[in-house]
Amino acid sequence: MSISFLSKRHLLAALISLTAGQVLAAVPSLTLKPWGANLSVDAVAFLPANVGAERLAASEQDGLLLLDAQGRELARLPGSFSGVDSRAAGRQVLVASLDNSRQQAFLVSLNPDKRSWGQPVYLPTRDYPVNGLCLYRDEASNLFLFLVGEEGKGEQWLVGNDAALNPQPQRVRGLPLPPSATDCQVDDGANQLVVNEENVGWWVYPAHPEAEVSRTPVAMREPFGTIKKTAGAMALVPGGLVALDPKAAQLHVYQQQGEHWSAQATLALPGLIEPENLALRSTDKGLQVLLRDDDDGRLYEGELNWQPTPVPLAPVLPNVKALSQSDPVGRQGDAADDPAIWIHPQQPSLSRVLGTNKKQGLLAYDLQGKLLQELPVGRLNNVDLRPNFKLGPQTVDLAVASNRDHNSLSLFSIDRLSGELREAGEIPTPLKEIYGICLFQPASGELYAIANGKDGTFLQYRLSAPNGTVKGELVRQFKVDSQPEGCVADDQRQRLFLGEEDVGVWAVDARADQPATLTSVIKVGPQLQADVEGLALYQSEARDYLVISSQGNDSYLVLDAEPPFASRGAFRVGLNAALGIDGASETDGLEVTSVNLGGPWSQGLLVVQDGRKRMPEQTQNFKFVPWTEVTQALKLP
Repeated sequence: MSISFLSKRHLLAALISLTAGQVLAAVPSLTLKPWGANLSVDAVAFLPANVGAERLAASEQDGLLLLDAQGRELARLPGSFSGVDSRAAGRQVLVASLDNSRQQAFLVSLNPDKRSWGQPVYLPTRDYPVNGLCLYRDEASNLFLFLVGEEGKGEQWLVGNDAALNPQPQRVRGLPLPPSATDCQVDDGANQLVVNEENVGWWVYPAHPEAEVSRTPVAMREPFGTIKKTAGAMALVPGGLVALDPKAAQLHVYQQQGEHWSAQATLALPGLIEPENLALRSTDKGLQVLLRDDDDGRLYEGELNWQPTPVPLAPVLPNVKALSQSDPVGRQGDAADDPAIWIHPQQPSLSRVLGTNKKQGLLAYDLQGKLLQELPVGRLNNVDLRPNFKLGPQTVDLAVASNRDHNSLSLFSIDRLSGELREAGEIPTPLKEIYGICLFQPASGELYAIANGKDGTFLQYRLSAPNGTVKGELVRQFKVDSQPEGCVADDQRQRLFLGEEDVGVWAVDARADQPATLTSVIKVGPQLQADVEGLALYQSEARDYLVISSQGNDSYLVLDAEPPFASRGAFRVGLNAALGIDGASETDGLEVTSVNLGGPWSQGLLVVQDGRKRMPEQTQNFKFVPWTEVTQALKLP
């Protein structure tokens, strides 16, 4: 078939027109029209998408309002309020706002179907003016409220779980925020808190209460970025951020790309003088927008023909809860490190948890976490113990710790009736920076201490004390390529597991007369994230598991303790709101036992060091978790 020159020209023009249309469609654009002309409100928000098409509004004069899509009032909570945010709870909606008359943040439940409000729950009065607030729901359905205050003051409060509000909200942590912050929003799925700094830009913080406090910029003000004048209110959808520059009357659109954000468009808002309130809801065509102009109080509704690309989210791990926690250690900063569990031979309920304070010494706690003993012997890092050690004519249980003050092994006897700890000597080592320690006790009854240094060197000592003085005979030495720390010995199988912090976990024959041939157990990757820290063995008649602290993502990985070392899953230690116990994060050392210690510990006990003590914020401590929680969370056989 031939095509004439004219038809070719028409075809080319059509293709150009189509291509141009596609390009134009890819550029975000916004159309606005007046909405809610008779309303006098200070903040507006959409109800959660899965609840309904209604809107929320906070008004200094008219209270909290439930509005229909045309702005007609459906329900009112009388009062004077500013700021509003909400989260769905089934068919209920949990709403947060600021009560202007009381100068307090509060939560209240709303039933949109019945158009009725519940009884407000107030946070305590703060010692600073609260400029803004926003809600956050974590993977365990805990509901938190962030407060944005003047002079950089910020706080995170635990306010509920699922559909229930806590009668008494609990302060989780303080959060240093920019000094000129006024607004915040949270992307629950990505665990991201976005806060503005009016004269600088927009910042992203980790929202999870156990996360490290850090921030990354979304966009900066000129000359460092494209914001003309002021970073104002913002709204989040998965993968995207839309934010206002109120003094320039501009709307900025950003797409998240990994840890960074790329600008998609800067849109003028003709007719608006100072837009200061923004709400979004996803639609099939893009984003539905609500805006308020602070200059005259008018409200606008529109469509932004842009949809962000959602970013991949980290896998949601099951949470387990601690039932008790130790008293905080007596030193500030990174102090608590590694636990060990001493089993009372006659009364398991009288067992103790030992813990190192690497700025002080060795600590001993009961199973409720009460401090029983404190031995200030120096900067102890890791600790391990074994029963039935011959200390001259006595039979004692022996604990051994790595002492960073002297690059030595510090030894402690444990009375088998009372559990009392006593210093039992010190063994020097040639290590320049001693770090980790674990014990190995084969069926023959000999006891070995295996210590490592930051340079990767492992030294294996045979311990003995025929005359009542503990001595260490160096019987084997080997090395890994980079920094190790955690290790644990499987006495039954004569196997040693050791962690190389940035590499993974290795297995090696624990016997001193055997070559130290390393076999990979698991490498650092999606499941195990560096640093690799504490290692422990859960050993029962039915199953043996290796438990690993995956410090890089604040989780704990469970593997079969026998080849091929299959993974059974990972979990996190989350907060226990009922008991006022926070979760655990940045864990260094851990220990586990399968012994029935009575009560909640009938299937054993897991102890993990907590690197960030929250609710309230205190020095570091140790969390005690029933093994049944782990079994249920991972559905272990």
